[in-house]
Amino acid sequence: MKWLFTLPAVHLSTAWIPALRRSLISKPVYKAMKKALPPLSQTELEALEAGNTWWDAELFSGRPNWQVLQNLPAAKLTTEEQAFIEGPVETLCRMLDDWDITFNRRDLPPEVWDFIKRNKFCGMIIPKTYGGLEFSDYAHSQVVMKIASRSISAAVTVMVPNSLGPAKLLLDYGTDAQKKHYLYKLAAGEEIPAFALTGPYAGSDAGAMRDTGIVCYGTFEGQDKVLGIRLNWEKRYITLGPIATVLGLAFKLYDPDHLLGEKENLGITVALIPTHTPGISIGRRHYPLDSAFQNGPNWGKDVFIPLDWIIGGVEQVGKGWKMLMQSLSTGRAISLPALSTGGAKFACRNSGAYARIRKQFNLPIGEFEGVEEPLARMAGEAYILDAARSVTAAAIDYGEKPSVISAIIKYELTERMRRVINDAMDIQGGSGICLGPRNFMGRLYQVIPVSITVEGANILTRTMMIFGQGSVRCHPLIQQEMAALHLADNGQGLLEFDKLLAQHIHLTLRNLIYSAWYGFSNAWFSEVPGDKNTRRYYRQIARLSAGFAVLADYALLTLGGALKRKERLSGQFADALSHLYLCSAVLKHYQNQGNRVEDLPLVDWACQTTLYSVQQSLLAILRIVPYRTLSWSLKILMFPLGTPNEPPDDELIHRTASILLSDSSSRDRLTQGIYINTQEDDPTGRIEIAFQAVLAAAPVEIKIRRAQKNRQLTKGAIEDVMLDAIDKHIISREEAELLHQAERARFKAISVDDFARNDLEHHSASR
Repeated sequence: MKWLFTLPAVHLSTAWIPALRRSLISKPVYKAMKKALPPLSQTELEALEAGNTWWDAELFSGRPNWQVLQNLPAAKLTTEEQAFIEGPVETLCRMLDDWDITFNRRDLPPEVWDFIKRNKFCGMIIPKTYGGLEFSDYAHSQVVMKIASRSISAAVTVMVPNSLGPAKLLLDYGTDAQKKHYLYKLAAGEEIPAFALTGPYAGSDAGAMRDTGIVCYGTFEGQDKVLGIRLNWEKRYITLGPIATVLGLAFKLYDPDHLLGEKENLGITVALIPTHTPGISIGRRHYPLDSAFQNGPNWGKDVFIPLDWIIGGVEQVGKGWKMLMQSLSTGRAISLPALSTGGAKFACRNSGAYARIRKQFNLPIGEFEGVEEPLARMAGEAYILDAARSVTAAAIDYGEKPSVISAIIKYELTERMRRVINDAMDIQGGSGICLGPRNFMGRLYQVIPVSITVEGANILTRTMMIFGQGSVRCHPLIQQEMAALHLADNGQGLLEFDKLLAQHIHLTLRNLIYSAWYGFSNAWFSEVPGDKNTRRYYRQIARLSAGFAVLADYALLTLGGALKRKERLSGQFADALSHLYLCSAVLKHYQNQGNRVEDLPLVDWACQTTLYSVQQSLLAILRIVPYRTLSWSLKILMFPLGTPNEPPDDELIHRTASILLSDSSSRDRLTQGIYINTQEDDPTGRIEIAFQAVLAAAPVEIKIRRAQKNRQLTKGAIEDVMLDAIDKHIISREEAELLHQAERARFKAISVDDFARNDLEHHSASR
């Protein structure tokens, strides 16, 4: 395919004369691609059909229509949703003692389970007509985020029934009878749901599942000759599985006796099965990294169920994978991003405060440049997480079902939460690794890999899903071209392909021209939204989007079906597309929050970091793609004056880190929505108290340090010179009391737990 990028005059002339184009270009390309195009499996086809495209398609086009993003309303809570968060959610958070849950009980306390059920936490997505709360996706996200800032075990318990599970599937595909039978009970907590998809041999590759159902006649509830399904399965990693009363089950359905029709292999099907059904075994619990949410295996041996237990009835036979992909495309975009954002905000508020409270060499550790850098990273990443979470939730509430974007934010937000927590642990030092009731970071650090593993392992999400599916779903023409290549009638296929190829040539030329123009002008003359502080970032998105589109076409045309196996290359494309989306979300979030200039350090850090990452991914792609001479030419075209995007500089790092070290409106907005208290015996309450006390005493401390510098006071710890400072009227007794309060609170904040040997031995024996 070198000809498309060398663009000699003969090819340009033939491209616009239909007969010549069809004969000299389209026909040989059509034959070559039809031969090279790998067949798509049924699961791949259904995954491509799930959901829709939104801003991801605009970024993929090379010329994003900014109105698509600008027209999206900001996410808002209703009065009822806000009252629920301020009432039951706040109360639930107060009830949660994460150390007791994870160390002593290995489960939520009975009173917490009862509170969750009574207040319909498991029925947030269920309509009021079925007894649920009927909350928006944004409200669902806010609830999970707040609970996650208190206890990951509780957050997972609440989020699973409202994410990919029986309720979601019933709402989208269930029969009226199934909805009436189950939804009321699910909303009230009378039924505990679990969804069983993953098995020992089928994780990300669901098509490899060995769980089977055979259509046959059997005996059911005393009746003979009932037409149904005999099931055999083995599943694992099933959240809520050990306590589930109703199981959503995915399996491959076969009809060897043709009792339902001519087809024998009917495909992946989903049924809803009470767990007390004969033949079902609920296994013992898994123990995921010291977290206490219920998770475990289950299996079934010759379990007979009637056909009407299939979700949606017989009409949904074989449509299970499509059902799952449609549901997952929104579920993946809500729960795990909310959990990740809650964890990141929690770390920012508490470890940021700790960095102001904790002193070494008579200075708060947050003032050391070596600590400033991770603090800035934490704050900037948390801003990115919150922006992507809220903007995506708003899009889903607006009616979008962006399957590629859902994969992007599942991957990016869980990974970025990992970085935030790792940085927080570095700042906490010894207080972060000594587990106990006072430690607010240790359990969160332990549980990081859980969110990175579930609902699609992150490695495969990045290398296979984001660009692998995105290149087909989001590209303006690829999916149509593939459809033309799969037409059985070659003559009709060639005609369709020829029309599309002409459009593709035009699109590629347009993006090449824009990429070159933006390269020379740095996109200075492009029409973009934004104000004087943000317009430059919008321009860089436009510039890099054009370059991304050019390189995507280049890779698709030079590698064809082989691109599917080039996972390092597709991973770089995934990174570029992901960071373009994240930067867009940051700018939209800033706009939604009123363009507050005091938040600009967060916006600048987030935009500079994501744009630099896009640029570096594009450069990496240019090093990997075939035909080095052509890729070198493209690099000159895209970056004729060098690479314009740089990571945050020292001054910006300082300003961003300072937000976490001060009691400011920016800090409050950044951490808004998490659980905050000021109880002295609470692991985070003591941090809040100490933070405020240390800030209140800071001016007094400055007086003493200045006096020591001027030799009015001897050097040493503040407590040792305080009485002398009072006697010399350097500070007042009231100011001295502020220092006393600050030092008492500081000591409580930096104290760590210790245990008697017998306590740990007895605990181990009792478990």
